[in-house]
Amino acid sequence: MEGKIIQIMGPVVDVEFEDYLPAIYEALDVTYQFESEDKNLVLEVAAHLGDNRVRTIAMDMTEGLTRGQKVVARGKMIEVPVGEEVLGRIFNVVGEVIDEGEPLKEPTTWPIHRNAPSLSNKAPKQRCLKRGSRW
Repeated sequence: MEGKIIQIMGPVVDVEFEDYLPAIYEALDVTYQFESEDKNLVLEVAAHLGDNRVRTIAMDMTEGLTRGQKVVARGKMIEVPVGEEVLGRIFNVVGEVIDEGEPLKEPTTWPIHRNAPSLSNKAPKQRCLKRGSRW
């Protein structure tokens, strides 16, 4: 499921596929070199343009991208780690650890676009809110 970049307008990148049309919110990966440094960029499909073309939003800077560069579809949405092991950690928008701590060991991940929990799964809690000493 490979495509190629056909247009770049700042953080908006249009991609064309031959025999595949990625779903809305699907993640696409671009690997390229810029100033002698390997870069990995994640694109998220925002719209279908027709003729197997999609309009995407870049999740980082697009400096160094050029038309014709290869794009690979992941076949799924951007997923981020969740659970106890992520508490106190810092992640970027695509779920990569950026706090220079230990890498996560087989984290549970959830897609960033998902349905809200049903009201039956939410439990209202009554609690007294107290003013802090700085109020």
